Amino acid sequence: MPLARLLRRVACPVLHRGLPQTCNDQLGRFPAAAWLAARQSTTAARNTLAGKNIFQLRAAVDTVEAATQQQQGQQQQQPQIVPLPTSDESEALLRIRHSCAHIMAMAVQRLHKDAQVTIGPWIERGFYYDFDLATPLSDKELKAIRKEMQKIIRLNLPFIREELSPEEAEARIRAANEPYKLEILESIRARDPAAPITIYHIGEADHPAHWWDLCAGPHVASTGAIKPDAFELETVAGAYWRGDEKNAMLQRIYGTAWESAEQLGAYQALKAEAARRDHRKLGQELDLFSIQESAGGGLVFWHPKGGIVRHHIEAFWKELHLARGYDLVYSPHIAKVDLWKTSGHFDFYSENMYDQMQVENEEYQLKPMNCPFHVAIYKDGYFSYRDLPKRWAELGTVYRYERSGTMHGLFRVRGFTQDDAHIFCLPEQIEPEIRGVLDLVQEVLTAFGFTQYEVNLSTRPEKHVGEPGIWDVAEGALRSALCAKGWDYVLDEGGGAFYGPKIDIKIQDAIGRKWQCSTIQLDFNLPQRFDMTYVDANAAKQRPIMIHRAIFGSLERFFGILVENYAGAFPLWLAPVQARLLPVNDAVVPYVHEVAQRMRAAGIRVEVMERASIAKMIRTAEKAKTPVMAVVGAKEAECGGLSVRLYGGSDLGSIPADDVIGRIVEANKTRGSDF
Repeated sequence: MPLARLLRRVACPVLHRGLPQTCNDQLGRFPAAAWLAARQSTTAARNTLAGKNIFQLRAAVDTVEAATQQQQGQQQQQPQIVPLPTSDESEALLRIRHSCAHIMAMAVQRLHKDAQVTIGPWIERGFYYDFDLATPLSDKELKAIRKEMQKIIRLNLPFIREELSPEEAEARIRAANEPYKLEILESIRARDPAAPITIYHIGEADHPAHWWDLCAGPHVASTGAIKPDAFELETVAGAYWRGDEKNAMLQRIYGTAWESAEQLGAYQALKAEAARRDHRKLGQELDLFSIQESAGGGLVFWHPKGGIVRHHIEAFWKELHLARGYDLVYSPHIAKVDLWKTSGHFDFYSENMYDQMQVENEEYQLKPMNCPFHVAIYKDGYFSYRDLPKRWAELGTVYRYERSGTMHGLFRVRGFTQDDAHIFCLPEQIEPEIRGVLDLVQEVLTAFGFTQYEVNLSTRPEKHVGEPGIWDVAEGALRSALCAKGWDYVLDEGGGAFYGPKIDIKIQDAIGRKWQCSTIQLDFNLPQRFDMTYVDANAAKQRPIMIHRAIFGSLERFFGILVENYAGAFPLWLAPVQARLLPVNDAVVPYVHEVAQRMRAAGIRVEVMERASIAKMIRTAEKAKTPVMAVVGAKEAECGGLSVRLYGGSDLGSIPADDVIGRIVEANKTRGSDF
């Protein structure tokens, strides 16, 4: 596979200064981040590259070293690159996790002789293994498995790679009575009947503690390379064999493994913090939303406090779009099946759509996407090149089928609202339009406190629609727009959709987690399927360029991200209740209500708390994560003030009520978090 096909790190030209000329010459072929890291140390290069494709690591580092030697007049042959999974973790850590999965499977089969093993990969933050077991595994048994793993680690057994012919591998698997492994072997042989089969042993074949598994590797040198206090078994969950609910239900053990006990402790602390921020828990505690099984899984009920936050998010979104030349459109929730056949969804997306419904002898379906509706609006008009670009935006609710086991709070639901917009433009307008979208993305995300992004650019796959020339123009425009922003990006060459290249943007939250958020996707397919046209300067019909884009992705998912990012404590401008007024006694209640009325008139969301002790009212307001709490006694009522306390415990003392109102109004205008 040529290097140009690899997932690689690309930086804007300004970041290439100071590199050897060879590096600048080869930026289309080699990772710029690798060159930068190689100038400091080979170790740094390994760490940088490991985040992109860990098992290409050795060959990629060799490539960097070879290029450096070419600078010195030494020529080396370009090494072969083997494409394998990607991760943000180091190669050593992923070897540890992969090896831990094997050690866990060995421990399970030592403790449960009837256990049959299936698959056990490393994953982000850890590893898992699926087992076919007659009895359910309990937390107590997880402790026993962990203890057995520690015994295997202390034996310091070597990991030994062995290569077999397919026939030899089949004979060995049958002898071990491992039917799931036999299925895996058959899948491998179906792809390449002559391919050699690799297995990894733990221990020598004649050792009493010997165990083996089908595996491509890699692993640590021996079990002793794993620190016995640097891994943990976390949970047991059900999982269908090969992810198909028609197959057997297996037991999946999840674990995590690290290079040291200190790293494990840090991970567990982060995990505990993530649990504290869980939007499902906070959504219930703060009365923001619910998902009620009586109505159906994956269907969100927005409660008043969540609803007002959503309202202000939507209002902000609409305000910015109107200011940037977008028009708002609205579309139906259902359409005739014929529309979905024309768009291609009926043939290629039907597994994600709900069944047809019969209405007066015609079939309709709920919409899984808004795009065909915006195309229908375009088709209802007549446009010349002078009319373009057209920018149409909609907060459109869509419905997609999700299996019950895959849904997760607001992050994966069956009905959700996409902040969709579609731009119809000329080829020469692609770059300025993409720049405008990137500016808008940055403005929106920054307002919510997200300032660190990971950007991915996916380009033309082998099978695609559209002329090569327009792909070249589009990809060049996306690159230029990203570089104009000064944003680094990861280039996934050949990873685009068949209908157009795209930009994906991940945001980083308060505890360092990354979330897929904004998408900008060019589409050469729908304009063709719907025969969309505009009239050019020569009165000839041409196809417009269609750009799909979403900033939040979906309001539900983005709201869940916000809840977790803020740990439920929304910034002042966005908080469902911005201020709570706490009267000390009944005598000051009329004054408190008068202040509350003035606040509401100024657009402030305020609640008056009564009939409780002041200590209890403060605790209640703190639990609700209210940004501004104002205690009102006789002194405050007499001088027209409020004794202000901020969420988290900062006591600002007595402030004139007009000043308090003015500060909150200013925060609303500037969308600020500070009082």
